[in-house]
This record gives sequence, structure tokens and C-alpha cells, in this order.
Amino acid sequence: MGILANAARLLALTGKQMKNRLHDKDIRDPLFDFLEETYGKIRILEEKTIGRSRADVVMVTPNALYGIEIKSDADTYARLERQVKDYNAYYDYNYVAVGASHGLHVEEHVPGWWGIITAERTESGVDFYILRRPGRNPGADWKKKISILWRPELAHIQELNGLPKYKEKSKRFVAGKILEKVPEHVLQAQLCEELFERDYTLIQTEILEYKRMNGRR
Repeated sequence: MGILANAARLLALTGKQMKNRLHDKDIRDPLFDFLEETYGKIRILEEKTIGRSRADVVMVTPNALYGIEIKSDADTYARLERQVKDYNAYYDYNYVAVGASHGLHVEEHVPGWWGIITAERTESGVDFYILRRPGRNPGADWKKKISILWRPELAHIQELNGLPKYKEKSKRFVAGKILEKVPEHVLQAQLCEELFERDYTLIQTEILEYKRMNGRR
């Protein structure tokens, strides 16, 4: 659907917006299904701290990280300016997913490279439309992006690339060495794979085991 046609559709919804207001909980699970249908192999991570903000959704694909901010019909743009700055530091691409009441004005509140997904309630559930696809984020900071990984995940990347273990060094030091030694296109795929394989049920066990094996308390 073209941008003008989508805008006309959104304008036609004005009279029934209050009746069909969508809240965050109404959008999330259907959105995940929509993203899987659109992108194929993905992993969804929710509520991740980024700077002074919290990313509602992080979508991992085999070669990129997508940050997704949800603005339901009950939300305002009050915090969005700060959130945009934080998302831009961490992710390769970014989307804002909005209820229909925001559809006509959300473009004014996000950079031109952000994608926009609109959501509306229908008789069969919630429908999603891509109003604008995202462009590559020009401000993504590799130091921020690699900080997403846990120490055992960094250790695995060190192993994959034949790097020293740097047992007594800090996580920041190790991350810096990886950025220095591993080509970005290789690291991009490896970072995404680590996030695909991440098991939150084993995190404490993995970290304690890593510290034990490396003589750290």
C-alpha cells in the first residue's frame, strides 16, 4: 500500500479511533507474528535497557538488530525524542509501531531513516501496515552494540576468531579488542548468532562457570 493511500485510510479512521483504541498489550503479540511473517527467521527480545531508555522490542535477524518502539493509542510522544537518541546508538535499523491515532503525525517525531508500522483493530484482530520501511541507521555505535553481549558470549566470539582470552581484563577491554581485530561484517553475523542462541534460563550458571574457568570471583 502506497504512502498516500495509507494516509487516506488512516484519516478515514478518525471517527472510530476512540472506540478502537489499542493499548500496548493489544499490539505486542500480534506484532511479533507480523514481524516473523515479514522477515522470516527472527528472535524477539523485550524490554532491554539502552542508555537512559528501555527498548520495547529488539528484533534479531541473521545480519542485523532492529529496535522497535511501541506507541499505543494511549501513549504520547513526551519521551520519544530521548528514546530516539538511545535507539540510534544501539541498533542497525529502527521502527516505531503505532496505534492508528498516531499514524498521521508520527513521521514528524522520528528521523527519516526510521521505519513506521501502523496498527489498527479489525473484526478479526489487529492488522499491521508498513507505512515506511527503515533505512540503515547512520548513528549506530559499535561500542554500544557490542555491550549488549554477556561476557561468556564475548568469550565465544574471541574463540571463534582465534583471539587471546584476556582472562584478567575487563569486559570493556575485551570488547575493544574484538572491535579492533574482527572485521565488522564478520562480527555482525557473530553478534546476531550469539543473541539467537542466548538462553536466559542459563545466564547465572553460564556466568558463574565462566568466572570459575577463568579464575575470577
